[in-house]
Amino acid sequence: MTISPLRVLSIASCTFLAAIAVAPASAADPAGSVPPPAARGNIAPWVIERTAGEQAAEFLVVMAEQADLSAAAALTDKVARGRYVRDALQTRARTSQAPLLEWLGAQGVPHQSFFIVNAVLVTGTRALAEAIAARPDVARLDGNPPIDNVEPVTLTPQELEAAAREALAPRAIEPGVSYIRAPQVWSMGHTGQGIVIGGADTGVQWDHPALIDQYRGWNGTTAEHDYNWHDSVHSGGGVCGPDAIAPCDDHGHGTHTLGTALGSNAAVTDQVGVAPGARFIACRNMDRGQGTPARYLECMEWFLAPYPVGGTTADGDPAKAPDLTVNSWSCPPSEGCTPLVLKQGVEAQRAAGIMFIAAGGNSGPDCSSETAPPSFYDAAYAVGAINSATGSIAGFSSRGPVTIDGSNRLKPDITAPGVSIRSAYPTNSYATLSGTSMAAPHAAGAVALLWSAVPGLRNRITQTEDFLNQSAVAVTEASCSGGGSPNNVYGWGRLDAKAAVDAALASNRVPPSVSLWIGPALPNPAHRRTLIRFRIDRAGPVDLSIFASDGRAVRTLLHGDRPAGADVLRWDGTDERGEAAAAGVYFVKLESRGETAKQKIIWLGARASGE
Repeated sequence: MTISPLRVLSIASCTFLAAIAVAPASAADPAGSVPPPAARGNIAPWVIERTAGEQAAEFLVVMAEQADLSAAAALTDKVARGRYVRDALQTRARTSQAPLLEWLGAQGVPHQSFFIVNAVLVTGTRALAEAIAARPDVARLDGNPPIDNVEPVTLTPQELEAAAREALAPRAIEPGVSYIRAPQVWSMGHTGQGIVIGGADTGVQWDHPALIDQYRGWNGTTAEHDYNWHDSVHSGGGVCGPDAIAPCDDHGHGTHTLGTALGSNAAVTDQVGVAPGARFIACRNMDRGQGTPARYLECMEWFLAPYPVGGTTADGDPAKAPDLTVNSWSCPPSEGCTPLVLKQGVEAQRAAGIMFIAAGGNSGPDCSSETAPPSFYDAAYAVGAINSATGSIAGFSSRGPVTIDGSNRLKPDITAPGVSIRSAYPTNSYATLSGTSMAAPHAAGAVALLWSAVPGLRNRITQTEDFLNQSAVAVTEASCSGGGSPNNVYGWGRLDAKAAVDAALASNRVPPSVSLWIGPALPNPAHRRTLIRFRIDRAGPVDLSIFASDGRAVRTLLHGDRPAGADVLRWDGTDERGEAAAAGVYFVKLESRGETAKQKIIWLGARASGE
């Protein structure tokens, strides 16, 4: 038997950044006086360091006013939701930035305005930074540091041995794809059809044999890159050059991650992707493996409302936004990123109904090594890496709990195959990479499968996360404040796409003759949280409440008018005051137009979770 040579590469979860072009700039204080030393209190240390000795550097001026996007949650139509979020963000940025932009323009200071985070990218000296920081309309100055985090992932001897065995095994479907049971979902007729994945990475070879048929800009004959491709690299750019007018990948990482999410080469029966029926668009936020916070934000902004190649945000169309984005990159504080620099951008995507899936990071095995934005944000769905040959956590995979922001938040959210993953690679080739960068696109593909199977879940991010989490293969782990499942090593467990689809389909099987229906809670018995599924056949007032077995009201989950149809809510085991309910038997009661439906919940309390 002849074995073709296998190119094996290892790569970190990409957090990259090119050297910034700095133009000297200085100006008087906008208030007309020398700023007090206290003005430095809201300037990131990286900015202070890089502007020493009259040097100029790039920094993000974050405005004090930020848009309130809470009303977006009431909008069920994704396009309407995206348009509302985009408009609210642009309106707030336009009004609050106007005085600063006028002043910067008058001073001849280079700058770029953002709205997804109400911020302005500025190039200038320490004097300029201190003058801007002293303004009452400015919250803080974050650095735009050069991020260069491309380091090999170290595999253990056991991981290398398992990867070698898998490489020798005959296959048409990649082991990671099979491990999460994607083929069983395909056999049900759900391949991700109708779902668009946005790839934020080093770019993409869009016409790779495994990707060309999945590119939204390809109709089988001609390519249309408007609204389907954006390049946030405006200088340098390697072989792609800056502001590439067609999708290009000067590194290979972006082609690989999108290949894992949805790649398929039918001509040679080579299935590397999880959701081959989905389509993709892409934004390059890294130059040869290096990015900046400003580039990351520019891609987030473009995904919110894509615009034509060479266009501006004024040309953006929320109707062309992707359903979810896969983000296999990070912005570590050790490289100069501040913890909050990207937070509002991730939250804005979520508010618009775009699920933000992030690589969990390659800083393991230490506990609380989940430290780099955006993976530790609550609004991001962070994916850790396991070895599909053993099911064990990868030694490099970052762990929680999250301590960098004081939240003690559980991370990662879930784990997926990320060791020795073979996928598409420029030019028309394939490569094997390791990292949580490879785990994240497995989860992105699984979401596409889930949403194609249950369209009613599409863009309902909290409910989607619940189905993924509750159906994951639980793994008990004592380390990192563990003791049960979920925990800070495996999250809610190992990703199982088939189980998630089965659970979601079951929740939508409503007897057609019933005018008011509430399904069995999932899971039941339950701890931490449980999903409550219900349906009404006519729009009208609805009350959904939790009651103790003695009839005492515990929590009102829903009160108000609702449209006809099915819905899913969750109960986290707390009462109206936010206090934990005691273990015991509870009832969930649905009332509408004089009709009532009930279901029993056995609540196990916090102890069952290992807390």
